[in-house]
Formats: sequence, C-alpha cells, structure tokens
Amino acid sequence: MPELPEVETVIRSLRPQLVGQRMGRVQFVGQPLRRPWKPAWSRACFGLCIQSIERRGKWILLNLTSDRCLIVHLGMTGRLLVADRRTQRPAHTHLLFDLPSDRQEMRFIDPRRFGSVTLSTQTERNRFLGRAGLGPEPWQLADREWRQALRRSRRSLKAILLDQRIVAGLGNIYADESLHQARLSPLLRGCDVTQAQARRLRLAILNVLERAIQLHGSTIRNFYYGESETGDYQKEFRVYDRADQPCRRCRSTIHCMRLAGRSTHFCPQCQMKPKVDQRTS
Repeated sequence: MPELPEVETVIRSLRPQLVGQRMGRVQFVGQPLRRPWKPAWSRACFGLCIQSIERRGKWILLNLTSDRCLIVHLGMTGRLLVADRRTQRPAHTHLLFDLPSDRQEMRFIDPRRFGSVTLSTQTERNRFLGRAGLGPEPWQLADREWRQALRRSRRSLKAILLDQRIVAGLGNIYADESLHQARLSPLLRGCDVTQAQARRLRLAILNVLERAIQLHGSTIRNFYYGESETGDYQKEFRVYDRADQPCRRCRSTIHCMRLAGRSTHFCPQCQMKPKVDQRTS
C-alpha cells in the first residue's frame, strides 16, 4: 500500500497539472471500487474548478469550488494521473475526469479495486477525516507529546508506528526503516521508551520520510506516479525487504519476523532490545 512518501509524490506531480483546471464530463467506466462512485457525483463535478490538492495521512484531497472535495485513497494498487485523453487507457481504469482546456483527463486506475474516490462537501470531508481518527502528521510531532503517546502504550514500537491514530501516514516500509535508523528494536514496548529514545525515533522518522520523498517514494511492485515514473528509495533500504542480507551498518544478518500482523525487518545487533532494568527512564 502506498505510504506517506508515495502519496506525497503523487500529489506533487499532480499539482502543476491540475490546480486551476475546470472539470468537464466525468465517466465511471470500470468496476465498483471499495466505495462505489455515485452517478449524481458525476453531474455535481461538471464545471467545478480544482483549487488545491492536499494530503492528510495517506489520503489525497482535491479541494474544488462550490465547497466540494474529492477524497481519494489509492488502496493497494491505485493510481491517479493526468494523461492525454486521446491516448489508450490502461486496463483497470475506473474513473475519468475530463479536463477540456488541455485535451487531457484525470484517470483513476486500480487493478485490485481497494482504492476509492468520493465526492463530499468540505464539512463532510472534515467529519470523515475526524471519524478516521488520524493522529498528527510526522512533522507536527512535538517531543513531549510524542513521548507521552509512546509511554501510554504497552504495545511494541512497530505496532505503535503502524497505528494511524498515533501518527498519520506511516506504514510497514517506513516504520521498519525508521526503527533501524533510530537503533531501536521493533519489539521494544512504548511504555519502556526513554526520553532520549523517543526523540531519536521522532527524528529518524522525519529523516527517513524526507529522504523517501526526495527520491519519490519506493517502487517495489505496484507504485508508479505520473505516466510510468517509479520511486527510488527502495535502492536505499537498510532493512525492509532485505531478510538474510547483511546490515549496511554492522554487517549482521537482517532478520524478518511477524509482528503487529506485518512482516517486520530488523538488525538483531543494531536494534537489540535492551533490558528495562539496565536503563534509566
């Protein structure tokens, strides 16, 4: 599933192409998505202008005139792109938004159909995001609040980082990479984290995400942005998807285990779980 860096990459690629564009005809041409597209939404979109594009967690928000908003989630294999409407449409294209001024169209493509596109009012958008219970964006984390959030939980750090209510946008890849950069075991419980460790993890999260955004995210299997552009951060993975390979820091063998319902990659030497009674809090 695309995580924060991939979604941010999509948004940054779309902004220069879409902001200021007025939508023409909207067509549903594929199969039902996770949230079905309503025919009334096609009529309501006609003539609306795209004013801005934002990201909240892993959600894409296209803010429109008339107090409307398109809420987009890429699911596992979704793609949102702008293309010349005269070019052949890829298989698994489900929604088409005509952009008459440039003879282009915005296409939503999703082979596995776990993604969704929903039209809402801005008020409904805010309620929807509120119900989703998203925590702060990583750049909004403050040291004190972050440590308190960790210390309130007896779950593993890996489980905490995957919880969108604690911090929005992280997923399996960047949780593993952040924990490795911070030299913290994914098994360490939040309630056992010291102040120094909490700060180290917060800074590692920011460093990893900023570098991943700089490299346009990670393309392992399904992530593309634009027509067919790929990310490059996977070339710098330190632990994720590197089981049985040497750690880039200490040369120990990377391990993989199941934790918090997800495959978890870590270095048993760099990320050794400390004994609580040997540390100060």
